[in-house]
Amino acid sequence: MNTWPIALSTGCFYQRSIFDILESVRDAGFREIEVCSSPRHLDYHNVDDVRRAGERMRELGLHPVSFHAPFAQRIDITSLMESERETAIHELIRACEAAAILGCEYVVLHPGPEREGRPPEAEFLQHMHHASNSLNRVATRCCELGIHLLLENMLAHLLFGHVRDMMYLLGEISTCNVGTCLDTGHAHLAREMGIVIQKLSGHLKLVHINDNRGDWDAHLAPGEGTIDWPWVVNELRRNDYHGPLVLELHGGGNEAVEAVLARAVRAREFLAKVCLEHPF
Repeated sequence: MNTWPIALSTGCFYQRSIFDILESVRDAGFREIEVCSSPRHLDYHNVDDVRRAGERMRELGLHPVSFHAPFAQRIDITSLMESERETAIHELIRACEAAAILGCEYVVLHPGPEREGRPPEAEFLQHMHHASNSLNRVATRCCELGIHLLLENMLAHLLFGHVRDMMYLLGEISTCNVGTCLDTGHAHLAREMGIVIQKLSGHLKLVHINDNRGDWDAHLAPGEGTIDWPWVVNELRRNDYHGPLVLELHGGGNEAVEAVLARAVRAREFLAKVCLEHPF
């Protein structure tokens, strides 16, 4: 029987204001959500808007489980340039402060920049050192705010895209306890779902559920790609996972809210059925 809450990431509405979709999300039967940090969706720099969004969620009975920190090539906590690192750290801390105002339990963070390739080893180690120091500062602020920082496995072609790099960084964070978030789509593209689940399992607090066909990060609904979901569900159970499953689905800017939510509801029903039909 499924004991995992099934939440919805509002990232499928990243081009729409969060205030325009919350009631529809509630009416679609979702009670837990992950909040997207896209500025067009919610300007987390605007404290008044963040407070208003939190109040609206409470009015609707929605629980913001997590907040996905912003990620972009320019947000680089590993940069060899101190000014770029400081800018990135302050941006992430601002996002963590917004998450606390919203009432989130977790902040999900990509531990590296959205930059491809691995530099020569000496330079790579410098990036790793800067990432460790930066993450300690962000984690410290999360502890002060009473929220938990989670590192997410990234796409394999990106800097720190290998799970071993992420686990090293996790071990270098000494300021407080930091967890992990499994992205099933990223792990599937890396062809190492089992390895990633196993390595993250001791720290795993959240799972981003999305599917693909092994070619690109399509963020399909589970069952629309080539991930073996009964196997994934059993692996999560075998590794004693107890947190939420967060549907992280694509959504086009021109697609009607109702159409996106209909797909999300079908995804939720698919997951619930898999969990019911394949008990551990």
